[in-house]
Amino acid sequence: MVENLNELIAVIDVGSNYLRMSIAQVDKKVNIKVLENVIKPTQNGRDTFISGRISINTIHETCATLKGFVNLMKDYNVKYYKAVSTSGIREAENKQYVLEKIRLRVGIDVQAITAAEERFFMLKAIRRYFLKSELKILKNTLIVDVTSGGLEMLIYKENQLKFVEYEKLGALRLKENLWELEKETLYFSKVMEQHIESKLYLLRDIISKYKTNYFIGLGGELKTVFKIIESLNKSKDGSINKDFILKENFLKLYHNIKDMSGDELMFTYNLSKKETELLMPSISIFYYFFKITNSNKIYVPKISLWQGILYDLVDELLDTRGKEEYFQDIISSVWYIGNKYGINKPHAAFVEKISLSIFDQTYKLHKLGHKERMYLQVASILHDTGNIINNEYHHIHSYNIIKSQNILGFSNKEIDLIAHIVRYHSYEIPMRAHNSYQILDDKSKIVVSTLAAILKLAECLDSSHLQKIKKLKLALSGEILFFNLESEDEIILEEWNFKKNIDFFEEVVGVRPII
Repeated sequence: MVENLNELIAVIDVGSNYLRMSIAQVDKKVNIKVLENVIKPTQNGRDTFISGRISINTIHETCATLKGFVNLMKDYNVKYYKAVSTSGIREAENKQYVLEKIRLRVGIDVQAITAAEERFFMLKAIRRYFLKSELKILKNTLIVDVTSGGLEMLIYKENQLKFVEYEKLGALRLKENLWELEKETLYFSKVMEQHIESKLYLLRDIISKYKTNYFIGLGGELKTVFKIIESLNKSKDGSINKDFILKENFLKLYHNIKDMSGDELMFTYNLSKKETELLMPSISIFYYFFKITNSNKIYVPKISLWQGILYDLVDELLDTRGKEEYFQDIISSVWYIGNKYGINKPHAAFVEKISLSIFDQTYKLHKLGHKERMYLQVASILHDTGNIINNEYHHIHSYNIIKSQNILGFSNKEIDLIAHIVRYHSYEIPMRAHNSYQILDDKSKIVVSTLAAILKLAECLDSSHLQKIKKLKLALSGEILFFNLESEDEIILEEWNFKKNIDFFEEVVGVRPII
C-alpha cells in the first residue's frame, strides 16, 4: 500500500489486436490524469485464433514494441506499472514461452488475466464512467462488450449486476474462425448472422426476459461505426449526438454494408485495413443484440480495458480495492452462478452469513485477510451447486462445477482455491491421496484447510436447512472456542453434525469448538 501516490504510473495491455500503454498521474484524492497513450498493432490474436500458437516472428515483434514502451516508462520515471495480456496470449498453446520471453527480453512481468478478470476491469471502468456521467442508466441496462477474442454480456437492474455471461465470440475470432467460408459465398454476412445465432440462442430468452431499457456498447470497432455514421449525418444536417447511435442509423448502415467486399468498405468509407477487417464481425454482433432488445439507441461511452486496469492499479496502490460497488458486482455475479445451478438460496445465504461471522470472530486465530474472506464468501454461496448432479457426492460435483466457472474478478488460481474449499465443506478432509490438493503450495493449503474448516461448521449449523440459529457469538477460553447460539427451535440435528466436524477445525485452527 502507498500512503500518498506522487509517482507516475503506467498500464500495459498486451491485447489480441493491439498493444497499448497509458502513463498517468494520480493524486491522493484518486484523480487520474492521463499523460500519454501509445498504441501499436499486433498479430497475437490472429496467430492464436488461426493456429493456436503465437509465431516466433510475432513474439519478436511484441518484445520489440514492449521494449519501446519500457523505454518510454523510463523517460517518465515510472515506478509502478501493471501489465496484462488477454485472449490472444491467454489461449495460446505456447503462452508460457511468450510470457517468459517478454520477461527475459523486456524486463516486465505480464499477467495473463482470465476472462473474468478482464470483465472485472471493464466493470471498474464502466462504474467510474457513469459515476461522473450525467447518464445514470445502470438501473435497467444491457452492456455488450465485444473484444477481439470474446463477447461479454452484463445486465444491471437497479444498479445491481444480475446477469453476466462470456462467450468466445469476439470480432477477430469470429472472422478468423469463418475465413474459409468468406470465399464460398456472396452473402457472408448471413453466414455470420447464423453463426452468432447458433452460439447465443440459449441466452436469447434469458436476456429478453430482463426487458432492459438501455443498451450500452463497448469495443467492437464501435468507434469506426460511429465515425461512419457521423460522416454521413454531418453531410445532411451538420450535427450528431456524441453519446449514442440511434438504432435506425445503425440498422441502415448494417444493411448498406453487409454485402460489401473489404475493398469496397475501405474505399467507400476511407477506412484502414485493420478497421475494415473487424468492422463486419463487430457490427454483426451488435446487430444481433439490437434485434433482441427494445432499445432505440446504443450508448457508446468512451471507455476501454486499459482504463479499468489503470483504476485497478490505483486501487492496489492506494488500498481502495474494497470499494462497495466493485465488491457487490462480484457477489451479484456469484449469486447468478448459484441460481443457474438451482442452489437453495435461503440455505446458501445462511451459510454465507454464519461463515463470515465465524471468520470475523476468529481473525486473531487465523489472521487471514480481505481476499481470503472473499474466497470463503464465494465458497459459502456455491458450496451446494453439485446437488444438481448428485446429492451423495455433491461436494465433488461442486468442486468440478466451480473449477469450470469464470468467476468475476478472480484468477484461475483463486478459482482453484475456492473449488478446493468447497470440496472439503462436507465429510472429506484434505488427504495425501488427493493429488489436486497436494500440488498446492504450503500457503494455499493453509488457506484452503482453514476456510474449509470454517465452512464445515457453518454448514453444520444449518443441517436442517431451516435456518434455526438466530444469533452466533464466539468466546475463546484457553484452548476452547465456545459457540454461543440463540435459537427458538430444537437444534439437535445441528449439534450432532457440529460435533462430528470439530476435530478438523481444532487441528487446523488450534482451538476446540464447543456448543
